[in-house]
Amino acid sequence: MKTTPEHNERVRKMKFYSVFPHYVTKVEKKGRTKEELFTVIEWLTGFNEEDLNQLIDEKVTFETFFERATLNPNAHLIKGVVCGYRVEEIDNPLTKKARYLDKVIDELARGKKLENILRKEK
Repeated sequence: MKTTPEHNERVRKMKFYSVFPHYVTKVEKKGRTKEELFTVIEWLTGFNEEDLNQLIDEKVTFETFFERATLNPNAHLIKGVVCGYRVEEIDNPLTKKARYLDKVIDELARGKKLENILRKEK
């Protein structure tokens, strides 16, 4: 399934600060911790808790969020379906990064072990 230009534009303009509380709620409802969420986000983006709080305070968009991120070199190992899209088939770079984030957070909420979420080359 290909993303549409409209979908990609929505992702670009989305505010990270408005989505972050939903990430927290999602993982905590499933018995995971905010600290584990920070670990997963830091693995993917390089942002620690302090960095994330700064980005939230700045009310950055996903575009700015990922422009400032240092994507983990193993992010390409994230595969599967999220939000109806097969992550590895998304052609828009920003949308792909946003779906990487969604995917690892989904895995955390579903109870996947941290060491498996934090992918390593084999």
